[in-house]
Amino acid sequence: MPILGDSKKFSPPKQSYFESLEELDEWAGTSSPVFDNTLQLYPRANGNEQRGRLLVCHDYKGGYTESPFSLSYTFNFWSSCETFVYFSHHRVTIPPPGWINASHRQGVKILGTLIFEGGGEQDCLRLLVGKLPKSRTGPVSQPTTLTSLPLSPHYARILADLAKKRGFDGYLLNFECPLVGGFEQTRALAAWITILQAELKYKIGDHAEAMWYDSVIINGKLAWQDRLNSLNLPFFLSSSSLFSNYTWRNNYPSLTAQYFLSLDSTLTGDAHTYPHIHRKKLHDIYMGVDVWGRGSHGNGGFGSFKAISHIAPSSLGLSVALFGQAWTWESEQDKPGWNWDSWWTYERKLWAGKADPVEEITVPAMPPLKNGESPCEVGVHDVFTPIMSYFQRTPPPDPVLLPFHTTFSPGVGRRWFVKGREVFHRPEGWTDIDKQTSLGDMVWPKPIVSWEGEIMDPEGLDLPNAKSQICMDNAWNGGSSLRLSLVAFGTESENAAFRCIWIPVQSLATSVGRMYEASAVYKLETDVAGVDIDVALSIKGSESSPTTRYPKFDIESLPSEDMDLGRGWSLLKIRFNLGNSIIGDINRLSSMGLVITIVSEETTQPLAFSLLLGQLNVYPSIPSSIPPHVTSLLWAYFSPSELETTSFPNVPASLGVLTWEISTSFPSHALPRITSPDDPLAAWPAQPSAEAWFPKLLYANVYALEYQTDGTPSKVEDAIWIGTSGCGYEGMRNTFIVQSGIALSSTPDTATAGEGVLRIGNGKMRFYVQGVTETGNVLDWTRCVYVDM
Repeated sequence: MPILGDSKKFSPPKQSYFESLEELDEWAGTSSPVFDNTLQLYPRANGNEQRGRLLVCHDYKGGYTESPFSLSYTFNFWSSCETFVYFSHHRVTIPPPGWINASHRQGVKILGTLIFEGGGEQDCLRLLVGKLPKSRTGPVSQPTTLTSLPLSPHYARILADLAKKRGFDGYLLNFECPLVGGFEQTRALAAWITILQAELKYKIGDHAEAMWYDSVIINGKLAWQDRLNSLNLPFFLSSSSLFSNYTWRNNYPSLTAQYFLSLDSTLTGDAHTYPHIHRKKLHDIYMGVDVWGRGSHGNGGFGSFKAISHIAPSSLGLSVALFGQAWTWESEQDKPGWNWDSWWTYERKLWAGKADPVEEITVPAMPPLKNGESPCEVGVHDVFTPIMSYFQRTPPPDPVLLPFHTTFSPGVGRRWFVKGREVFHRPEGWTDIDKQTSLGDMVWPKPIVSWEGEIMDPEGLDLPNAKSQICMDNAWNGGSSLRLSLVAFGTESENAAFRCIWIPVQSLATSVGRMYEASAVYKLETDVAGVDIDVALSIKGSESSPTTRYPKFDIESLPSEDMDLGRGWSLLKIRFNLGNSIIGDINRLSSMGLVITIVSEETTQPLAFSLLLGQLNVYPSIPSSIPPHVTSLLWAYFSPSELETTSFPNVPASLGVLTWEISTSFPSHALPRITSPDDPLAAWPAQPSAEAWFPKLLYANVYALEYQTDGTPSKVEDAIWIGTSGCGYEGMRNTFIVQSGIALSSTPDTATAGEGVLRIGNGKMRFYVQGVTETGNVLDWTRCVYVDM
């Protein structure tokens, strides 16, 4: 996130997308850098194979409008989502690195878009025949038999290379212009899709996807079918999945399911004698739902649930493709009194439902029936149902694969905090999708509170009421924290002197037999006289079923050198494992949360208090036999921007580029007494694979300090925060673009960005780079580096 800029003048960096296949060829002909700062995708467990899934197609203001210098729409309900499509009307849409990281951090696939609209007929043909050389060439002799349109793998290879280098997982194929070659061209196109799929899976992995949008049909005409049928079946069979158009009649989902189930098993890949390369399931068919309405059943908005109820992911088994979900922002942003908080309430209602029964939700009137459409049965969708209710909650990847980290950031904010200290404030806000983390997928629309502990006797007691809220005014790291507010009701019961409750915050996938560590940073906002409030971190497994024995976690509280972190923040640490004796799957659904104990003498009056949860981390526990390593930054380097224009094509006008390297070191270790080459002794404890222990950075905070008039630098504590690495549009690891126009504020605690305020003079400057590890630790200054400009 950069400190300085103007949202009205913002434009996406060069090569964020391509307007034509010719531009794509130009990119392929240059030595473009690999975006190595994008997270690898670790696909989540698929859950119930018979249940439909959710795809979210993000068509927001034409794409690439998320300015770093203002508040913008962000998507935050990843636990319900299987696939995310970044959509725009450019020929090749590439998801920005920040969106890729936000999606992959939750284990969700993210696709770009290949689109051909009016006027794209020639590029449609070029896609199949490939790039033609400028030299004179031709067949040696004329063929004697007629054949179809020649098919080249050229663009399939380039598109797969693009996805590999930029870090995303495939494409939505949107052909919304007639194919002038008719049946011959559509047959070749279906075959080309299989080439693209093969290239994607070879270069990215088996999770790669090429999804077909319901548009042109087998004769090349543009004719949306709104369902799967014989006119678009060949495209579905050649691709990974189908995204149907959204103007379907209310019986089309059931017709689609019936048609799919009527197909010969040799086509769908279910036959053992003729196995299909890409086996098809009902959930590979995504029925479109337009949140803007536009002919969609239910009229969109808060009526979108009516369309989803006919698709019936949990019973019929079809999937949902939700188009234009940023409607909640775009349709409301110009109304009086609108701000981010009012948007979040609106968004939360659509996805998670009411936090309080008195809240109102207005469902739009149903549009007129389409020709041949029968009225919906009574009770099918009479009561508003939030979108999340239709889909399984799926946790992020197992922390063994990708350490879990959240600062409860929606990817936007107004301030920035480092270890509880506010270092930056921009009243108009900022957006950095790369910094987006889970908001706690189990606390919306409101936290679920239950009694905790065997000694807790709830007789005569009402459970406290809880409320969740995103707080942007006080945080530990980043721009926000999660506020949990509780009200314990007054009671005459003798049991009320000691009340202990459990609040699940975040779902997790955990592995049997693995040891994990978890940490949480929290802050009590309320000091209630005569009341002791204790907060502990804990984890619980899912409910036992008749067929699966699911033992409790073994939990051990860990001592910390810094339980009191200052500024009112405290640290909690635990180690836990599930044990090895379990029947069932290796990966299990768990929930991480807080155990809150309330001890009070006076119980007849209501008790209200709140706490901020600033950070939550879960990661593999390294065995005690392995010596602890010390993470440090090794060096930093400043390079003037004119020297880096070829290596960093996305660098805007700037003073230069900061780069750095991360390192690790080990404590001293005595050489064991080895008397013979045959002694079964290792000179030092063996390290596991580097993936398990070598440190990685989430991002780095960057500070600037101007030298004093006597030629010496001031203290590091006086340095001014100027931004973070890993911004939403940057894809290079350990890199920060130093913008021109940065100045140093004399305010010791807060740097405020404003037009015309920040300037760098001609004097000598020093930059400090402060790493933040993937386990959420901000490196001490003794482990950080500086570089002079």
